[in-house]
Amino acid sequence: MTVPNYLRTPNIPTHRAWNSWAADRYLEMSHLPLGVKITPVFYAASIGKTTLMGPGSEIKLGRHEPDGSLIEASFAHGGTHLDWTCTKPSPFEITGAWKTAKFGEWGLRYWVVLALSQNDGALWHYDETARTAYCTIGPRTVAIKAKHAPLLVTAHESLDALRTEYETNGYWYLASRGESAKVLALRFNLEEAPENDFAVTIADRKEKAFARLAKPLPATTAPSRGPALDAMADIMGWNTIWDSVNHRPYITCSRNWDLKKFGGFGFWLNDTAINAFIVAQFDPDQARENLAMLLSAATPQGNLPCIMTGNDAWVDRTQTPLISFIVWQIYLRTGNRLFIDMAYQTLARNNEWIRDVRDGNGNGLLEFGSSDVGQGLYKGTKLAAKDESFMDNSPIHDEARWNEESRTLDSEDVGLNCLVCLDCEMLAHMARALGLSDEAKRHDAHAGTMRRKIGKHFWDDRRKIFANRLWSGAFVKSVAPTSFYPLLCGAASQEQTKHLLKALDDPKKFGGAFGLPSVSRDDPAVNDNVYWRGRIWPILNWLVWNGLERAGEFEAADRLVEKSWKLFTKSWDEGRLSPENYHPVSGEGLDQPDTDPFYSWSALLPFMQHARTMSFLPWQGWQLRNEGKDFAIGPVMSPLGSVTITRKGKTLTVRRGEDIVFSTDKQGRVAGPITSV
Repeated sequence: MTVPNYLRTPNIPTHRAWNSWAADRYLEMSHLPLGVKITPVFYAASIGKTTLMGPGSEIKLGRHEPDGSLIEASFAHGGTHLDWTCTKPSPFEITGAWKTAKFGEWGLRYWVVLALSQNDGALWHYDETARTAYCTIGPRTVAIKAKHAPLLVTAHESLDALRTEYETNGYWYLASRGESAKVLALRFNLEEAPENDFAVTIADRKEKAFARLAKPLPATTAPSRGPALDAMADIMGWNTIWDSVNHRPYITCSRNWDLKKFGGFGFWLNDTAINAFIVAQFDPDQARENLAMLLSAATPQGNLPCIMTGNDAWVDRTQTPLISFIVWQIYLRTGNRLFIDMAYQTLARNNEWIRDVRDGNGNGLLEFGSSDVGQGLYKGTKLAAKDESFMDNSPIHDEARWNEESRTLDSEDVGLNCLVCLDCEMLAHMARALGLSDEAKRHDAHAGTMRRKIGKHFWDDRRKIFANRLWSGAFVKSVAPTSFYPLLCGAASQEQTKHLLKALDDPKKFGGAFGLPSVSRDDPAVNDNVYWRGRIWPILNWLVWNGLERAGEFEAADRLVEKSWKLFTKSWDEGRLSPENYHPVSGEGLDQPDTDPFYSWSALLPFMQHARTMSFLPWQGWQLRNEGKDFAIGPVMSPLGSVTITRKGKTLTVRRGEDIVFSTDKQGRVAGPITSV
């Protein structure tokens, strides 16, 4: 007999052990340390099919706290609509409930099944007298009991066997009745239980578990942090999954990609870094996990891979360096030097690698490329070089050619150079915080040199905008939001900034109701409306907003936030969708097939809205805004711990728990050190 592996994932904090970890099953709750799974299966006799409610199902994703303490969804299968809720009263308890919203057929013919299993094959048992199912793993017993008892309990070798039985024999089949199995199915139909709730507990003895379920578990409510923070938490929560290949939790860019496309796990470099940035608002430990995954993939050459998946690894290329910018902001928000300690050396090597191998013509300015390393798909092609930009099919790359000798494009990219310059600046901040003054001076020197070159080399005085430049000296015709990145690295003069602001508001350039299209609106490519050829991308709005904030162009920054929030709520408020990209005019998210409906970095749009109230930008520090209507937001992370911020009347108050730690009636922006009153 195989002895179950007790506490198989001891690296998971207890309060996060229960969660919806499986990429292909939105509603399955599993306790990672014990390997226990509670998998809802839905069977509609009208179509003779079961579903596990995974990506591609007809489901509307509701609330989802990143730690799994609240999960809500509404979905349909075979024309029947149900509402689903799961809460976590304590780290060792969960409750679940369903409610029928619409019948697509007679409830007797529609079944909700709670399939119980354990990763190592530990047996589940059903106690008819107590109407309770249980499984013992080492010194722990997991038990589950429903308010309305199951009409049938069946025993199976696997989840697939259970589903096959339904789809082959229907719901009348009784030969699988049993009280013990590797997969025990508690079966309910909607005639007897159109709504039901169940409770799960973990105890150190079976008797204790049964006794706990004899009494109702306490009701729980998740915090209402405000619309922007709630949206950020939900997007992170639904994309928090378990990498079963490498045995680690992380936040994926989209559950839809991880199985078929990525081969079980996968990350894009900048997408996953942004997830760390967003989740740090609530749980720095989850931010640490995501960053650790990225940093662990560093190559012997020094670079961070563009992508790492179960199917492929693009180690020949990286992506534009955003992680230092993100890590420094997480440090400012949390005050935790761990983030700098864990990241600095790897990020410094990545920066050196980019500056060393991506200067194909030796003039001190950089191009995208693909090194002769690894066996990644597209290695040594123009496409691979474009992948480094993460703006793969952007028209700003159309005129560039692949140079085999340098293994780069023959086009110096303004966005790349600005982000490498910013990377140098952020590394200098980190080095100073670590007491590495000589290294800080070197990073500052690199940033200063690049800043001066960017301001001159990429400025097209005829068009009054920054643009990519071919090795021939000609400016690239197409311009993108990357033309505004000199604001982000401090390379734009006041005169240049004035012209950039005109282009930002010009409806023929980058103006519009929802923010910046991925190419100027007067470019023919905008009509392609395919990926980076015209679509609006949250990351571009966010980076340009950061640049406007750095330049002190606060009115323009606020206008971009308003447009971005309008864009986000258009899809979110009604459909609970977080599209990967959006139509440049209508703001529609799913008007064409090349967009994912629930992509993680769209959380940058509500982040910008939240940051109007509270932000941690490198050039301003901790900043609060005391203006507008009364509000209450939080809890959210700060250097003082988890805080809430309220504005009542004209007074802004920061509380840690019930304690007031800061209060002011000063109006407008309040920046600088904010300490306990």
